[in-house]
Amino acid sequence: MPKRSREMPKRPMSREQAERLLREGTFVGIELIPWASNYTFAASLMLPNGDCYMGIYKPRRGEIPLYDFPTGTLYRREVAAYRAARALGWDLVPLTLIRDGPHGVGSLQLFIEADEQFDVLHDPNLDHAAVQRLTVFDFLTNNADRKAGHVLRDCDGHLWGIDHGLTFNEEPKLRTVLWHYQGQPIPEDILSELEEFATAPGRAEALRVELGELLKRPEIEGFFERLERVLALRRFPSPGPRRHVPWPLY
Repeated sequence: MPKRSREMPKRPMSREQAERLLREGTFVGIELIPWASNYTFAASLMLPNGDCYMGIYKPRRGEIPLYDFPTGTLYRREVAAYRAARALGWDLVPLTLIRDGPHGVGSLQLFIEADEQFDVLHDPNLDHAAVQRLTVFDFLTNNADRKAGHVLRDCDGHLWGIDHGLTFNEEPKLRTVLWHYQGQPIPEDILSELEEFATAPGRAEALRVELGELLKRPEIEGFFERLERVLALRRFPSPGPRRHVPWPLY
């Protein structure tokens, strides 16, 4: 990781502070993350007062072309996933926005200092409420790549989902390791949150407008169709006949 000019604070930044960092922070160093499928960089961002914090920068030009996702759109899907989670009121995806960086336009996400011992597949003290929301969220966003390594727990015990470049496809693509609750009833509090979003005046329409800046219309409508399906069936998804887990699992 690039060196930081000052030690990262123990407490997380507010959303307003984090947004200012990602929008206005100066890139003072980037380092390639070698194990990522696409070109992904750990970026050191400096604020005017000299404080440095970390972000994850994924430039459009570093995306490897895929046969089943339109070329040059993965960074937009990263941002779309953040906006969808925020619209639902679910603090599951780190702040992510579009930013010009040293390698051109791409997504820039707040870095999460993760507990390296955490494994969502084997943790005995799993935060089931958070994993359940993430499970539903992956279905809604049609996540084709929910690996175990894409679920992080920070030092405060908060659960985060990262790496959402393969989301919002028009075709069914759900591939995930989060089959913990398949076929079980979705808890009422989660359903209530989804119903509140779906029925609150303006909330769904506001998200449609936001996603319209990032995705094609059928991709957006697919999200809302899956939301209707969840509210109708009220159960966690079960694996279908197609490949339903990513590879590798981590």
